[in-house]
Amino acid sequence: MSPQCRVKCRPMQPDWDASIDHFLNHLRVEKRLAANSLEAYGRDLRVFSEFAKKRKWPGPAQIGENHLLDFLIHLHQKGLKGKSVSRNLVAIRGWFRFLLEEKLIAKDPTAQIEFPKGLKKLPHVLSLENIDQMLDACDLKKPLGLRDFCILQLLYATGLRVSELTGLKTNHLMADAGYLLAYGKGSKERVVPLGKEALRALKEYLAGVRPKLSGEKSSDAVFLSRKGEKLTRQRVWQVLGGLARKAGIPKKVTPHMLRHSFATHLLERGADLRSVQILLGHADVSTTQIYTHVSSTHLKSLYEKFHPRS
Repeated sequence: MSPQCRVKCRPMQPDWDASIDHFLNHLRVEKRLAANSLEAYGRDLRVFSEFAKKRKWPGPAQIGENHLLDFLIHLHQKGLKGKSVSRNLVAIRGWFRFLLEEKLIAKDPTAQIEFPKGLKKLPHVLSLENIDQMLDACDLKKPLGLRDFCILQLLYATGLRVSELTGLKTNHLMADAGYLLAYGKGSKERVVPLGKEALRALKEYLAGVRPKLSGEKSSDAVFLSRKGEKLTRQRVWQVLGGLARKAGIPKKVTPHMLRHSFATHLLERGADLRSVQILLGHADVSTTQIYTHVSSTHLKSLYEKFHPRS
């Protein structure tokens, strides 16, 4: 048997853990996948591999459709929703496709398995009134209140992800020109314009608040905690939740909700989809298209309310 046939016809027998590590390293180095996404892939693949080991399944090269269906049934029995099951399947499918490309397995057992069907949730959006209420809830007499006011202004004005906001460094700001540099998924850089109100809030925070929070510490993060350390994503969630409660907004407000609001309000006022895609840092315009559904629903309700022949 020739070496070529040996590779094609009798693949190496990949080990569960080693092949997962190999795939994750590929995602990190070659695909430049963001740390949070990488962690989610690893977590889902470890769940699958532990399930396989407990059932004494053979290695990845011998896994077939029936094995995968058994695992999916297990996830459903655990009470996982369609979205969570789909996320697991995305990770497993990506891993098996990678192993196939590397000639470590002879076939992809996920090829014929369909993703769970279900309605895609529309993003929750805040009204302009809600955003004004939250801004009014900031205590501008206190340094942390001014910081929170700036965070809220910036999230709504730019559509930044919370990880992009907390990852902002002082050298990412081009305040005089009215821009900032955002580093999104996969460390992809994009230039984001700043509106007048957000720019004013940012300049006031940088000049009057950040030096007080920083003290003798030398963090280059834009947004700091009361101890002068880089603000965490969890703390931003807490800040927004607190402002929403103080403003009397009954729904749970998250950083991503402000991102949704940014995109939806732009589209409602006539922005084109491609421009919004660039501002959000979406690699695929289909990801942005969900906001057109939200905008269309809003416009339809306005039409039905105000048009004489509706």
